[in-house]
Amino acid sequence: MKKRALISVSDKNGLTEFAQFLEQNNYELISTGGTFKHLKEAGLSPIQIDEVTNFPEMLDGRVKTLHPKVHGGLLAVRDNEEHMKTVAEHEIGLIDMVIVNLYPFFENVNKNISLDEKVEFIDIGGPSMLRSAAKNFKSVAVITDVADYALVQQEISENGDSTIETRKKLAGKVFNLTSAYDAAISKMLLEEEYPTYLSASYKKVSDLRYGENPHQSAAYYVSTFENGAMKDFEILGGKELSFNNLRDMDLCWKVVNEFKDEMACCAVKHSTPCGVAIGTTALETYAKTFECDPVSIFGGIIGMNYKVDAATAEELNKTFLEIVMAIDFDEEALEILRKKKNLRIIKIKNPVSDKQTWVKIDGGILVQDVDDQFSTDFKVVTETQPTEEQKKALLFSQRVVKYVKSNAIVVSNGIQAFGIGGGQVNRIWATEQAISRAKEIDGGDSPTLWRQKFSGDLVLASDAFFPFRDVVDFCAKEGITAIVQPGGSVKDADSIAAANEHGIPMMFTGMRHFLH
Repeated sequence: MKKRALISVSDKNGLTEFAQFLEQNNYELISTGGTFKHLKEAGLSPIQIDEVTNFPEMLDGRVKTLHPKVHGGLLAVRDNEEHMKTVAEHEIGLIDMVIVNLYPFFENVNKNISLDEKVEFIDIGGPSMLRSAAKNFKSVAVITDVADYALVQQEISENGDSTIETRKKLAGKVFNLTSAYDAAISKMLLEEEYPTYLSASYKKVSDLRYGENPHQSAAYYVSTFENGAMKDFEILGGKELSFNNLRDMDLCWKVVNEFKDEMACCAVKHSTPCGVAIGTTALETYAKTFECDPVSIFGGIIGMNYKVDAATAEELNKTFLEIVMAIDFDEEALEILRKKKNLRIIKIKNPVSDKQTWVKIDGGILVQDVDDQFSTDFKVVTETQPTEEQKKALLFSQRVVKYVKSNAIVVSNGIQAFGIGGGQVNRIWATEQAISRAKEIDGGDSPTLWRQKFSGDLVLASDAFFPFRDVVDFCAKEGITAIVQPGGSVKDADSIAAANEHGIPMMFTGMRHFLH
């Protein structure tokens, strides 16, 4: 007796060859719409679905496979006498294989089309057939991925049928796919920030060599529903990306994207900015970033929100870097950068668009909206007023400190972030670290020399309030000329008093930027 395979696919890669194999192995092919036409044109002999159901397609194709003669043929348990009696009574033919790709909802949900148009890409019959076939995997093989054709073909050639182990795995892939498919549709329609059920819809791009450490496995996934800077970027050169590369790239690109109206460059090492600068030319901006911390930048990642030219590429090649990423590259620049065989060259295509941050904890997950706000409503809280140049410098520092692990301090001249201190358990240590790093870069033990390198005032930004006056006192001792912090401590008055004693202008932003 012939077996039957029901085929309805949007992705027709490899289908003709596999369908020919099935016909040669005594399978009757049942098909629908465009797939039927494709198989006929390939010289095969499929029958249309309405010949099985004795019911015409209707409602613009919305109803064609939703029929007992389809789902009965899929769901009937072969060793259940009552099931077999029922299907025989109703003249329902058994279906032994389902090959279905869903309507391309993932590919169209982000397009600039109406909601009604997007809704038409929601597949109903496809998921229904897949779920029915997958539930009855003991008897039915269900294929959603063209990559699985080869395995099924091999097993049929060797054994006359697919193995139960393979059918079970293929069934699992069905529910994996449909859960992501449903999650993407739910997100489009529900539009709730925190729905009752947290659904994820991501597709694997690749397995990674390892995770944060060599003993940890890892993989890279991208959203099926949302675009973002870390999705669909173009790799123009270099070796494959690692888990740590991708994390650092994400942070680095978010930093440079804080600067909408300036050319900005950021260097990142171990998920921490080690240099940030703004400039007026590509080369100048990178050179200023390098000056921030020439030691830590070694083996780091560089992100630039501008096009890289040849002169900048030449300078980049003077240092060992893991990754260089930008919005674009001159052809000459690419030629130069590709001389470094392992240097990963990344062209970012999509803007930063994260709406939420997810943090996995043991047995649960924390969800919050992203910290995409930024206060420019600075309030002067001291008797000494900051100059306009100091205000600009404080704003620059505040943009950078937002991306440093708390407790976080950034020391800058408004153009370059020379001192970045973060990840400390108290704020004074972060302050000491940031100022010390600025000094080490610019003149060692000589306070006079290190100040000479700054083209503007040396200012300091904090991601959160000062719990004591010790930070202000230390800033005064080390020559800091202006401070910005969120405020909000019960001891704010102590810090304000200290700033007044030292004649240091201090501003409050009213907005904390913890990054844990």
